[in-house]
Amino acid sequence: MPTKYIEKVLKARVYDVAIETPLDRMSRLSARLNNEILLKREDLQPVFSFKLRGAYNKMFHLSDEAKACGVIAASAGNHAQGVALAAQKMGIRAVIVMPKTTPMIKVAAVRNFGAKVVLHGDAYDEAYEHATKLAEKDGLTFVHPYDDPDVIAGQGTVALEILRQHTGPLHAVFVPVGGGGLIAGVAAFIKALSPEIKIIGVEPEDAACMHAALNKQRRVRLDQVGIFADGVAVRQAGKEPFRIARECVDEVILVSTDEICAAIKDIFDDTRSIAEPAGALAVAGIKKYCAREQITAQTMVAIDSGANMNFDRLRHVSERAELGERNEAVLAVTIPERPGSFRNFCNTLGRRGITEFNYRYADDKDAQVFVGIQLTGSDDGKDDLIQRLSDRGYPVLDMSDNEMAKLHIRHMVGGHGAGVDNEVLYRFEFPERPGALLEFLTKLGQRWNISLFHYRNHGAAYGRVLVGIQIPPAERKTFRGFLDELNYTYREETDNPAYRLFLS
Repeated sequence: MPTKYIEKVLKARVYDVAIETPLDRMSRLSARLNNEILLKREDLQPVFSFKLRGAYNKMFHLSDEAKACGVIAASAGNHAQGVALAAQKMGIRAVIVMPKTTPMIKVAAVRNFGAKVVLHGDAYDEAYEHATKLAEKDGLTFVHPYDDPDVIAGQGTVALEILRQHTGPLHAVFVPVGGGGLIAGVAAFIKALSPEIKIIGVEPEDAACMHAALNKQRRVRLDQVGIFADGVAVRQAGKEPFRIARECVDEVILVSTDEICAAIKDIFDDTRSIAEPAGALAVAGIKKYCAREQITAQTMVAIDSGANMNFDRLRHVSERAELGERNEAVLAVTIPERPGSFRNFCNTLGRRGITEFNYRYADDKDAQVFVGIQLTGSDDGKDDLIQRLSDRGYPVLDMSDNEMAKLHIRHMVGGHGAGVDNEVLYRFEFPERPGALLEFLTKLGQRWNISLFHYRNHGAAYGRVLVGIQIPPAERKTFRGFLDELNYTYREETDNPAYRLFLS
């Protein structure tokens, strides 16, 4: 047991720049999981991440000569901000090498602290190699983001605060893992004082360097890593963090991108704050652990490690969160190509919420529909729903775990309709509520054939639908009268140039 870290953590110098972050109860998630879930709010640090703890502690203990020469670091963003803020506080020159894929919000933050930013490579390891060369060339002290005892001790102050803030029994502490600095500091401190508390790391499935190392009992270098959770996109765990993890970490759980997105939503629901993907790893791990172990009435801590995320990434997160929570099924369903078939299909689905409905006419026999369907506790599960559709004669393909379908195909369903005569295009709005889409289709009736249909639930008060309908010229006046009776807001888009280019 690396007991030397007890003294190093207790003597760590972090509070010149860091704050003691709160340990908040996640009331909604606790009720859902039937366990007490506490969230360590490292997203509330001045740089919105725990990383400044280790960076400042390392730099504080440098010699005066090293401080005079300046420091350099390689980071995807959070460590970079920690080093930059620490350097500004201490009046030290700082150079930060960041991957070109780093979110611009992090790059801008580092520059705002006065550090020089060098963008190099597509992942952390390439930035790291470049930074070590610059350190040697320019005589700068390299501040490692995780593989350094002083950095590890600084991160260990998170554990010190957790044990001081929660004096009752703790079942486990869940820790996001990249290179391993945070989990090493947390595990070394807690296991030395309270060995009964489980320390569980959480990594993305596509960036699981510590999980692979513990399985093989040696550090391994991954061929490639996913960068959705860019804060933990590391190919190889640090040497010292791995040594500590072998002794002090109970296990490492892997989670998917969808599960991370669902965890971001869970944190938002409970705190109204937005975690970055790496920051939400621990919550995703707790949910997976509770489902696997079927435990109740236990107290668990999740470390929310950061909140540095580009705003435009929220669109992707919101689309994938329901899938990660298993609250949405994504299906391809074949239905007959005839008037009224959409309504009959929606009747089969019942009052379930439709999250998405994409269709474009292809031929006069069958229609292939891309549909997203809400799954709630009061409904049958996805397998029961698929069975029900099959029993009614609908061929079904489950695409809920099909990455290409979820990332690309859902946005590409359509194209030019071959042989679609007399098509007119309309946009509709209607109040968004369960059964609203079925009500819309019922009112539309089965007199005219639907040749194009697009609907996506965006969580707004009004549902928005784009519909192509085959209306012979002699019936156009009758159809417009019918639309007025629907009492829905609508607008004709037949002359829209985008329709002419891509759909008609």
